[in-house]
Amino acid sequence: MQTEIKFNPDFAMVRVQFDAPGEQLVTESGAMVARDTAVQMTTNMRGGLGSALKRKLLGGESLFQNTFTATAPGQTVFVAPAPEGAIEFVDLQPGQELFLQSGAYLCSTPGIQLDTKFQGGKGFFSGEGLFLLRVHGQGRVWFSTYGAIHTVNIGQQYQGYICDTGHMVAFTQGLSYSVNKVGGLKSLFLSGEGLVCTFQGQGRLWMQTRNPGALASFVHPFRRVKVQTN
Repeated sequence: MQTEIKFNPDFAMVRVQFDAPGEQLVTESGAMVARDTAVQMTTNMRGGLGSALKRKLLGGESLFQNTFTATAPGQTVFVAPAPEGAIEFVDLQPGQELFLQSGAYLCSTPGIQLDTKFQGGKGFFSGEGLFLLRVHGQGRVWFSTYGAIHTVNIGQQYQGYICDTGHMVAFTQGLSYSVNKVGGLKSLFLSGEGLVCTFQGQGRLWMQTRNPGALASFVHPFRRVKVQTN
């Protein structure tokens, strides 16, 4: 399988070219852009109903996933996420784990497994949900961001790092984080920064340069409001 990420960082798309019949790519529901007509597609709940429901209800992913299977060498599939932004990939080995925020997963090779991880109270206060998507197994996984990707190596490049909760996308298993105020109470309520995640440990952190929540707040005053008349 040969892969290429095209059009990063604005409107990224993944191109997958299969080298042999039987090679497969698993994607999030609705991610396909185009494919060769001879590539077979099946839709199922990978891991069974229980795992699919956990991904849907706790991890924010779709209940069903699509599997594309090559029938001949050289066939291609193109996939892309819903938001404008970049795509990144990680090659996982057995025993390694990657944690993704809700909605970040795009596609993966069949050896990758998706599960959920409970964040506890810090997930509630961060505003990013009580559960993260836990990625493990062996193979390659692609994830997407809203905006471009900013990557930091914590423990090497930095001893610790602070990231706005709305900009956190993914991190490796060697990292832990806590949710804190950006400063005192005045900064919390008046700076517009709110709560932040403070990361410690050894690993890699991926952040997105745009915040979907901030965009929603920006466009909210311009929404069309229906005026009711008596």
